[in-house]
Amino acid sequence: MAFRLAVGNPLSYVYVEVEPRKYRPSFKCIAKSSSSSEVAIEKWKREGVYIDRSGKLRTFHHKKLSRKRCGSLRGQGWKYGSGFVDGIFPVLSPIAQQILEFLQTEVDANKVWASLDNLSPTHNTWDDLINVAVQLRLTKKWDPIVMLCEWILHRSSFQLDVMCFNLLIDAYGQKSQYKKVESTYLELLEARCVPTEDTYALLIKAYCTGGMKLKAEAVFAEMRKYGLPPSANVYNAYIDGLMKGGNSQKAIEVFQRMKRDGCQLSTETYTLMINLYGKARRSYMALKLFDEMRVQKCKPNICTYTAMVNAFAREGLCQKAEEIFEQLQEAGHEPDVYAYNALMEAYSRAGYPYGAAEVFSLMQHMGYEPDRASFNIMVDAYGRAGLYEDAEGVFEEMKRLGITPTMKSHMLLLSAYSRVGNIAKCEDIVNQMHKSGLEPDTFVLNSMLNLYGRLGKFENMEKVLIEMEKGPYEADISTYNILINVYGRAGFIERVEELFQLLPAKNLTPDVVTWTSRIGAYSRKKLYTRCLEIFEEMVDAGCYPDGGTAKVLLSACSSEDQIEQVTTVIRTMHKDMKTLLPIE
Repeated sequence: MAFRLAVGNPLSYVYVEVEPRKYRPSFKCIAKSSSSSEVAIEKWKREGVYIDRSGKLRTFHHKKLSRKRCGSLRGQGWKYGSGFVDGIFPVLSPIAQQILEFLQTEVDANKVWASLDNLSPTHNTWDDLINVAVQLRLTKKWDPIVMLCEWILHRSSFQLDVMCFNLLIDAYGQKSQYKKVESTYLELLEARCVPTEDTYALLIKAYCTGGMKLKAEAVFAEMRKYGLPPSANVYNAYIDGLMKGGNSQKAIEVFQRMKRDGCQLSTETYTLMINLYGKARRSYMALKLFDEMRVQKCKPNICTYTAMVNAFAREGLCQKAEEIFEQLQEAGHEPDVYAYNALMEAYSRAGYPYGAAEVFSLMQHMGYEPDRASFNIMVDAYGRAGLYEDAEGVFEEMKRLGITPTMKSHMLLLSAYSRVGNIAKCEDIVNQMHKSGLEPDTFVLNSMLNLYGRLGKFENMEKVLIEMEKGPYEADISTYNILINVYGRAGFIERVEELFQLLPAKNLTPDVVTWTSRIGAYSRKKLYTRCLEIFEEMVDAGCYPDGGTAKVLLSACSSEDQIEQVTTVIRTMHKDMKTLLPIE
């Protein structure tokens, strides 16, 4: 495989301090030093140089460049069994480029196969086809991968190869076609191809993503049956699939099992778990794992550092996010757009929009073009701070640069104007969504319900609810939580009960917010006995209170005896766990 070589002048050191309004972060952004040019040139001689897709200079180690042992494109492309070394993108030949362009434009499988039939079955053709498959995988073009691999396996004269089966299993898994995942695996066995560790990893990930945990466990059992103890790759696929399938608790159990089995934890394992805890707003657990991996001599990569920045960002912990951002640079990594976005998110969540704006400018100064997520973060940052005009300015700039706003982009702008109660502008944004071909989803309509409710526009609320019931938008439990809370605050207890009784007919199960909002309606009228009755119903229904429930119950009390009774009940329920709301 050929790689283009290039020589360029290393960048000078650049130190830029960010100073948002009312907050001075301490991080510095560092680029490569010109004084290290001799070292860099010596390294190039030893490892080799190529230019990646974004035009940046990269290196690779010649000894690692081998297709015999199934390398991989970790984190950015084809993960399992592609035959390419980490981070090195395939350079397409002119013929491969033509095949790629054809597959990306033609959707008729018969026409694709008829054209591929004209290819000569040579080693060069095989390399071209695999390079094309990897390139398609990088851009997540699953349908062309299916057409290409199906042709290789069923119509071409190439020898059946486990790599093609793996590509096909992965593509069908990504398309949620789980029966085809199974049939492809059975076909692999019938063809007397030997399943690799990557085959099992892809099967497990597909099953977990689809919520089929028992089948995923069956794959584990089959591996052990054939004397193949699950490796880090297989466990990682299991954890990743469970996370994508929304089963975080099971992912934690699999991680603990991995440790008990004595399987060597990899950087990817730790990164996955740090992401999991970060998304659950448990940054203390993410940091514990981050420290553990360094004790275990497991080197964090840029994805690990970014996951840690994200973990602190979600909780608005600016200083912690900055510390990790600095560590990322000190470890020799150059921050990318994802790392900058994570730091921007930290400022946004902490309420420092101008801090986020400084990072946004710095990212461009360092040569990174903001992506759609960058603009969305800035819209959100200004919106959270009540700077709705600035939020709209960023939104319009995004459109001017040719970046199409998504549903989320509109939603963030809607939230900005909703915070200041600008109904006319919110309605205008919803109309813009219609004109852009974006149908407002349940989340958008819930936001409008909440806005109308806060401003006491009950007739508008009811109109939105009727539209949701008549149209394609399904009201979810959040919809009814908003309605119950709004009517409860307004003192319309009969309407609260009417809405609550509707839930079973809508196949919706009341959650802790629903019950707490219902209790709150009676609490405001100091109907203490009724609050306790609903509380008992809540517990009997298997829904357990949180800190908000305790606070609402206490607000219903009008005597010391009642306060003592509520305190005893809550403490008894939480005797084995720390309460979210301290009760004196």
